[in-house]
Amino acid sequence: MDFINQINQMIVETLGPTGPLMVIGVLGFALILIALPSFLNRKADPLDKLRESVARGNARNDTQKALRTADYAEKLEKFAHFLEPQKAEELGAARLKLMRAGYRQKTAVRTFHAAQFVLGIGLLLLGVLYTMLANGDTKPTTTNLMLTTLLPGIAGYFLPKYWVERRVQSRREEMINGFPDSLDMMLVCVEAGQSLDQAIIRVSKEIKLGYPALGEEYELVAQEIKAGKERAQVLKDFGERSGVPDIASFVTTMVQSATFGTSIAEALRVYASEMRDKRVMRAEEKANVLPTKLTLGTMLFTVPPLLIVLIGPSIYGIATTLGGGGAF
Repeated sequence: MDFINQINQMIVETLGPTGPLMVIGVLGFALILIALPSFLNRKADPLDKLRESVARGNARNDTQKALRTADYAEKLEKFAHFLEPQKAEELGAARLKLMRAGYRQKTAVRTFHAAQFVLGIGLLLLGVLYTMLANGDTKPTTTNLMLTTLLPGIAGYFLPKYWVERRVQSRREEMINGFPDSLDMMLVCVEAGQSLDQAIIRVSKEIKLGYPALGEEYELVAQEIKAGKERAQVLKDFGERSGVPDIASFVTTMVQSATFGTSIAEALRVYASEMRDKRVMRAEEKANVLPTKLTLGTMLFTVPPLLIVLIGPSIYGIATTLGGGGAF
């Protein structure tokens, strides 16, 4: 013990108070240099090679997965319990509505709720910032505070919902307008000798130019049939996904024709004729409603100028006469 104390005292006198630590560091570095050649010349363990190959394969799979999936989807995964409805019925209804709007991604529901949350909070903060900068030292009233802060937040929260509703409505109108033409094209394909599956594939390619939404739905039906899914179930999903009563009736007709073995071409011919008649009836209905809608515009922009032109001079003359009589 005395020998160690003497060595320690010598190191402290020579190198200072941190001398022992410096000596320990130098000895450790020297031991590393001595042991390094033995580590480099050591033969690789086969088990370590196997572990490295497995780890390399997992890293490659993770990289490919990261390339396939978007970064925002991985971030939203952490908030799935917050951004998605917890009840299965509400989640299914939200997913169906977004599918009808054309958003079929797996993370569509999360993205929708995230957009509502971000826009609501973002516009609310912008409203608060605007209120602070606009009023300065003056205290804003309760009405102004609500109009400049709460109103933008509420508008930002309901803006994605309004966008989805408009998308659903526009896609539904597009499918309603293009469905009779798709049936005529499908009837031509079936009568030319093609099967119903081939006719759907052909229609999906041709109808996409004029009606993209309907073409996407037909293309999805064709892909599901190619994947081996049962045709009846695919058609039922098509009717539910579109949200159009005419398409749902068509699906029922096709399923019944396949079940009872009746002619698909004959069913298509009858149903296509009915769809053309319904399209003509819708056009006539819009034409008949048009005069009623124009009545209000006619009354607002025609009647007041006409009254001014016809009655204005008489009123001016009466006012002038009564004013002059009062002067006497």
